Amino acid sequence: MEIVHVYSKLRSEFGRQCLFSDRPAELLLDLPPDPSLTLSFIQKNHRDQAVQACWETSEHQLNTERFETGSCGINHMEGGWPKDINPAEMEQTIRFRKKVEKDESYINSVLQLGSVMEHCIRQNNAVDIYQECFEDEEEVEEIQEPPSAKTVNVFRDPNEIKRTVTSLSWQPDGGRKLAVAYSSLEFQKSSKDMSLDSYIWDIENPNRPEMMLKPASPLVCLDYNPKDSHTLVGGSYNGQIVFWDIRKGNQPVEFSSLEHSHRDPVYKIIWLQSKTGTDAFSASTDGQVLWWDVRKLAEPTERLVLDPSREGNLDQALGAISLEFEPTMPTKFMVGTEQGLVISCNRKAKTPAEKIVCTYDSHHGPIYALQRNPFFPKNFLTVGDWTARIWSEDIKESSIMWTKYQMSYLTDACWSPVRPSVFFTVKMDGVLDVWDILFKQSDPTLSLKVCDKSLYSLSVQDNGCLVACGSQLGEATLLEICSGLSTLQKNEKSLLAAMFERESKREKILEARQREVRLKERSRSEQSREEEVGREEGEEDPKHLIARAESDFYSLVEAEVKRREKKDEVMKEKDICEEKDVKDEEQRGTSE
Repeated sequence: MEIVHVYSKLRSEFGRQCLFSDRPAELLLDLPPDPSLTLSFIQKNHRDQAVQACWETSEHQLNTERFETGSCGINHMEGGWPKDINPAEMEQTIRFRKKVEKDESYINSVLQLGSVMEHCIRQNNAVDIYQECFEDEEEVEEIQEPPSAKTVNVFRDPNEIKRTVTSLSWQPDGGRKLAVAYSSLEFQKSSKDMSLDSYIWDIENPNRPEMMLKPASPLVCLDYNPKDSHTLVGGSYNGQIVFWDIRKGNQPVEFSSLEHSHRDPVYKIIWLQSKTGTDAFSASTDGQVLWWDVRKLAEPTERLVLDPSREGNLDQALGAISLEFEPTMPTKFMVGTEQGLVISCNRKAKTPAEKIVCTYDSHHGPIYALQRNPFFPKNFLTVGDWTARIWSEDIKESSIMWTKYQMSYLTDACWSPVRPSVFFTVKMDGVLDVWDILFKQSDPTLSLKVCDKSLYSLSVQDNGCLVACGSQLGEATLLEICSGLSTLQKNEKSLLAAMFERESKREKILEARQREVRLKERSRSEQSREEEVGREEGEEDPKHLIARAESDFYSLVEAEVKRREKKDEVMKEKDICEEKDVKDEEQRGTSE
């Protein structure tokens, strides 16, 4: 049986239809030669070239089997451990192994797979897969390419009225999807026709979003659950907390009630490290930090008022605009405020006053970004006004490193998850800066003009190769960073640790000297204050002034009398010495 496949195509997909017909030949134009033009032509030397006038053709036949493909997916946990088992705890793993080894299906599976594994091992033994074929060749040093980045995709807001990209979040499993939150942060300037939707994009399909998220109010922040790639939590412009499970559709599964939510827009929300994987906490410019369990968002589980006086007064609270939480430090978190202060907090403190541990006076304006270094958690990065600063937890007076003041306002920043010395910043002039502080501290290693409008948000994929930047016009630009900036360098951790240690010591020395200068100034001011108080007391009592003046006068007179008496005694001794010398000379003359 001959296999035949018919390729069909619609008439509308072709070009303009050609209409051919048979007709006799006709002469349209006859140009006779003009002998007068022969002098204008340039004669060239003849050149012989052999050509083949016919096409080379060949015929092949191939019979292939039709193969049907299908796509499917599975949920896989690293190491094969269930969600309720922590691989880092030995007791849980041993208990789980004993339970599995007693199961009959496990024993049958091992027996069935044993023969397959034996066959594969014998195949591997037949060929040495670890053989080095070019051992004798000299290693060629890698030529370091210049820092670079290229645009991979641009995800544009599909609505007519464009909104600002306020938040970006990568899917935790492989980073194949990007959740983007859209909102207009210009107070009372949003129109009624403005869309409230946010989107989840597939990074390989910029034409249309893969999924639409439909909140009741525009989303200011959005975050994927690091333990479950199907769940997201977001903070709305009206202060509500919204929870999605994308397996159940684009409508929220849970959302907080207005009376128990924030009073201002929720600028940051982060998932917490917990056994259930359902805990999160949020920050807003209303001066509160609220903790939530997404399974029950009726009211927050815990509340903290960011009052620096530690009195818990909401009227004196500082507005929070950025949050930081490091899973390796489950009890600590940090808050960046509108007033330029970083507040370090301890969640496990007994009283609300003890939860606020200390503050860092960071910037002249709001702190738009706050993140600990993933390799050195004691050092954290802040961005506000026109600079980016690196701090040490132990030094509260000043940052240990900082960039020079830029010409444009900085709006967001984050560390590279792969290289400890690299961090990224975006500015309001549409420029992405990549800093490598081991290579250069004064200027960025790479500056790239992403767009003409302001950039407001930034996020880096877990492998450090892809960077997403959100603009004011609703464009999320995906950039691929060169391997030099996304690959861990040799001795990078030790060199950066030494740099942080050196800068911390320098700042501690300067802080100690400044403390000594303050103490001296304080002691001087106290002495001058005491003298002034004494003078004021003396001016009030004229008798004391007269007595002091008399005593000063008599002491001066006595000193002058003593000085004159001493002068007279010296003169007398001098005269006696001169008379003695004269007598000695006369006696010498008589003897001669």
